[in-house]
Amino acid sequence: MSAIDWSNLSFGYMKTDYNVRSYYKDGKWGTPTETTSEYIDIHMAATCLHYGQEAFEGLKAFRGKDGKIRVFRMRDNALRMQSSCHGIMMAELPVEVFEETVLKAIKLNERFVPPYGSGASLYIRPLLIGTGAQVGVKPASEYLFVVFVTPVGPYFKEGFKPTPVAILRGYDRAAPLGTGTIKIGGNYAASLVAGDKAHKMGYSAVLYLDAKEKKYLDECGPANFFGIKNNTYITPASSSILPSITNKSLIQLAEDLGMKVERRPVAEEELATFEEAGQVGTAAVISPILRVDDIDENKSYVISKDGNAGPVSTKLYNKLRAIQLGDEPDTHGWVTILD
Repeated sequence: MSAIDWSNLSFGYMKTDYNVRSYYKDGKWGTPTETTSEYIDIHMAATCLHYGQEAFEGLKAFRGKDGKIRVFRMRDNALRMQSSCHGIMMAELPVEVFEETVLKAIKLNERFVPPYGSGASLYIRPLLIGTGAQVGVKPASEYLFVVFVTPVGPYFKEGFKPTPVAILRGYDRAAPLGTGTIKIGGNYAASLVAGDKAHKMGYSAVLYLDAKEKKYLDECGPANFFGIKNNTYITPASSSILPSITNKSLIQLAEDLGMKVERRPVAEEELATFEEAGQVGTAAVISPILRVDDIDENKSYVISKDGNAGPVSTKLYNKLRAIQLGDEPDTHGWVTILD
């Protein structure tokens, strides 16, 4: 392996040594086993290919100053994957199988966990797919759970720096009673066209409005939204957005800092009142928002007047990163330290 330039990694796939897999057959999950193959051999009639029986997660592992490897909120990811299983009728993956597979994948690829201080981390991708053959819309009888890992740098190339986002009213990410609250590939496929259009226009992401009335903020393509004003952390309540584990963490940290927290419908016009705003998710933690342009209505809401991340966003970002790296105490039991 050629030397990895840890400090200049992009957010993308890099081949590592092993991935770990568990199969569901005859009503039970098998023991997780490792493989060096990057490929999956599946039936051409597998339900993941035809009927969208596919769910995934994203979490990270970090190397601390003490050399120990820490995984952030692994159990929350396991529980969210179970929610996805229920949402599209896949065999429920036990939390124990999820955790065993994730930890095994990290340990087998330990040399790819970036060093402390590099700004990089080990991204962990658990994937669950229906592999049983069906012609006719019904759930599979067989499933594959696979976990692969890859070292990554920042999700947004700008890093922790405000970027502009766009509202494109001609696109919806997910319906109010659809699959927006679970982490499945179809939601991301639905965001590709609008995302590509926004990127070509110079925006980092699309900020979606609610699909029903086009009045309220939902979430950004790859992340939840939050706004700050009057010492209050405000994030949208909606029946079509993914419950972000990072957002949940930041809500707790905001409360720890003595801030008020509001999870409620957020009208688009309220953007004009925010002192700070950002996109939040596993990949970026926080990506501050420079401004929001409502393209079709020819409106613009400037969030960052000086082009820099605001003090609250900076404090929350640094606090969460410090917990993930082991630089600050984990008072909420979020971190799993590998043996």
